Order: sequence, then C-alpha cells, then structure tokens
Amino acid sequence: MTAPRPSTPRTFLARLPLPERTYIADALRAETVGGVLLLVAAIAALVWANTPISGSYESVRDFHIGPAALGLDLSLQHWAADGLLAVFFFVAGIELKRELVAGELRDPKAAALPVVAALCGMIAPALVYVLVNVTGGGSLDGWAVPTATDIAFALAVLAVIGTSLPSALRAFLLTLAVVDDLFAILIIAIFFTSDLNFAALGGAVAGLVVFWVLLRTGVRGWYVYVPLALVIWGLMYNSGVHATIAGVAMGLMLRCTRRDGEDHSPGEHIEHLVRPLSAGFAVPLFALFSAGVSVSGGALADVFTQPVTLGVVLGLVVGKAVGIFGGTWLAARFTKAELNEDLTWADLFAVATLAGIGFTVSLLIGELAFAGDEALTDEVKAAVLMGSLIAAVLAAILLKLRVRKYQALLAEEERDEDMDGIPDVYELHDPAYHLRMAAIHEKKAAEHRRLAEAAASAGETAGAGETAGAGETAGAGEVAGASRADGDRPA
Repeated sequence: MTAPRPSTPRTFLARLPLPERTYIADALRAETVGGVLLLVAAIAALVWANTPISGSYESVRDFHIGPAALGLDLSLQHWAADGLLAVFFFVAGIELKRELVAGELRDPKAAALPVVAALCGMIAPALVYVLVNVTGGGSLDGWAVPTATDIAFALAVLAVIGTSLPSALRAFLLTLAVVDDLFAILIIAIFFTSDLNFAALGGAVAGLVVFWVLLRTGVRGWYVYVPLALVIWGLMYNSGVHATIAGVAMGLMLRCTRRDGEDHSPGEHIEHLVRPLSAGFAVPLFALFSAGVSVSGGALADVFTQPVTLGVVLGLVVGKAVGIFGGTWLAARFTKAELNEDLTWADLFAVATLAGIGFTVSLLIGELAFAGDEALTDEVKAAVLMGSLIAAVLAAILLKLRVRKYQALLAEEERDEDMDGIPDVYELHDPAYHLRMAAIHEKKAAEHRRLAEAAASAGETAGAGETAGAGETAGAGEVAGASRADGDRPA
C-alpha cells in the first residue's frame, strides 16, 4: 500500500498567475490615478474650509437640489454621499464578484488568509475604539468609523513616495480592500438603516429582480440599465436602507466569468467603463464636500484629548496594523502557509500599516454614526484625516526602508528579454521561450565575437605602427647623438 504523500505547504504572497497579475495591474493603475485626484480634492476641501472664504464652502456644500416630491431634495453633500458613492460601491460590488468567481477568493484555502486579515483588520480597530471610549467615557456610536480601508488613498501614497510594491503585495492589498468593502457594506446595511419604508424597499427589490432578469436574458444597452438603476437607487434611498447598497447589489449581479471567445467578461467590461467615473469624479467630489473641516491648533489638539476622536485615530493607526498583521500571522501559522521567500513579515506589517488609511468609507460612516451632531461629525472627520495621515507617514517610512528590494523584485517580474509581451518569469517552463532566448544569446555572442576580432585587428595594426614609430625615433636619436658626439670632438 502506497503511503500518502505529505501535503505541500501553501505559499503565502506567492507570484500571481499572469492573467490575475495583468488584471490587478490595470485596476491598481486606475485606482492610483483616482487616489491622486482624491488627495487633491481632500487638500482643496481643507484649504477652502480654513480660509476667509470658508462661508462659501458651507453655502455650496449645503445647497439643496432635487425633486422634493420624490423625497430627493438633498444637499450637494448628501448627493455626494448617497448618490455618487453608489457608483463607487457599484464598482466595489463588481470587484467583489470577480474576486469570488475568478480571483483570489474563489479558492477557499487561498481566500482564508485575506478574509481573516480583513476581518481582524476591522475587529481590532473597533475594539481599540471601544476600549478608549469605555475608559474615557465617550460615545460608542462611532465604533465602525476606523474599520474601513481606502485603497485609492493608499495607492496615492505609494505613488507620491515613489514605491512600487511587488505584485503579490499589491494583490494582497487589493483583496484586503475588497473584503474590507464587503464588511463595510454589511455594517452600513445592518447598523445604519433607519425606519424602513417597506413599500419603497419592495419596489427596490422588484427593480433589482428586473435588473437581474435583463442581464440573464442578454439584454444590452445602457439606455435600458441606467434609467432602471436610477429608479432602483431612488427607491432604495426612500426605503431607509442606505442608497449605496443598491450600487453594491447591482454590481454583484454582473457576470464576471469569461466565456469562449470573450476577452473580457461583461462585469470586467462595465467596470472598465465605470471605474474612471468612480475614481475620477464620484469619490473626489465626495471628498471635496466631506473633508472640509477646521484644522486649527485647538481642533487638532482636541483630536488627541477627546475619547471619540482619539479612539478613531488609534483605531486606524494601531488597530488596523495590529489586526491585519496579527490575523494574517495567525492564519498562516494554523494553515501552515509559508511566506514567499522573497518577502518578510516586516513587508506585511508595512502594508498593514498602509491599510490604516481609512478615508472615504470612514468619512461616510462618521457622517452616518453622528448624524444630527454637526460639531461632533466634524471632529470625527478631523480624526479620520489625522489618523490616515499618521498611518500614511508611518507606512511610507517602513516601505522606504525596503524600496530597493521592491524595485529589484518588480524589475524581475517585468523583465521581458525576448520581447514577446509576456514577462520572462512566466515562461521558464516553456521550451519555446528557451529556444528564443538561445537564439538571442547566439546572436549576441556572434556580435561580440565580431567585435572581438575587430578589436584584435585594430590592436595589431596599432602595435605595428607603434613598433615602426619607435624604431624611426630611435634611429633619429642615434644620428643626432652621433652628430653631437662628433661636434664635441677636438678638430
């Protein structure tokens, strides 16, 4: 009887398959651009709200527009939080669906690590917040504020500090953010749902059923889906459930697996079309109307003295890093996963620290948690900004310590000596690749032999010339010497 083979340990943060690497590279490139715009919008809001014209910021932010008869007479800030962020969560829904059916989350064993990491990365900040506020006598309403990670802002920080992470770390960060978004969606849906209007909720559910049927029957055309999506969003808003849930639900309904003859699934195609709208317009505009808070010396001092705001800062800076790192380490230990030999646990801790940037969703949850208390809402927003800034600075320092190693790993991943459009590391088991490389090296060897022969010929010619020149010089010297000698003799 043959003895069973020992199971091969799973490698954690291993090199990604090429299609997954290509998809993640494209997605993160778009997120990075959106993150830079988000950063610019946040800075613009802070400058606008802390100058002598801050009154105009409040006037614009609180300006109401929309049909009151439909219950949609909302301020611009409200439209940005409930309307534009629905687009952001629509893209998040597509990302989640793709991860579940074609990405890192499709394999339960592979999904265990990022799911546990994301879950611990939300539980730990919430516990830190609760601990600070229980001991300090603060409000527990904001426990969910420090639980979110803003992937776009995190990537913007990477772009600003000039650090390119290896694809495995980037994929882990993206998967972490996708799972994080899922839990944030659940938190919003469960804990921040007001009194339900069952008629509107029933209409929204019916609209979602129609949306699903149209997708399954192959109906195409934006002129069908966009009006239907607006109706679903409006009904969801009036139902008492946060309107962004409508975006997530529709994103999850899209097919994200490819069929024969398809270069991209419908979900990937729509995500490619909508992501620029989300990253380049919706999220930055939300930041513009949400990040404008007072950052005077007194306000910043209050951030570190009041339990609510201190809990948010410590939750983002300490809770996120400890939760993600600790959860990942424990999960890897119990699943016997081995860390990629090119990376260290210090690299994972740096990424966990980077995940403490909780801008967009944290601001949204802060508005929901303290609705009706404008002063406390602004203080919580200031705490989110401060916590995200501290996490960004700490992560930048940690990542810069390893930047040369990351650059070397990334260069190795992207090297394509045979110029076929596929990185060489993905072709090491392909005989055709090695034949192409052999031909390339033979051509280079032939060229170097030709250059060696040319150099040798030039050296011989130069040597002959030097010898002849030396002989002529010596002869002339002897004649001159003889002449001088004759001239010195007595007559």
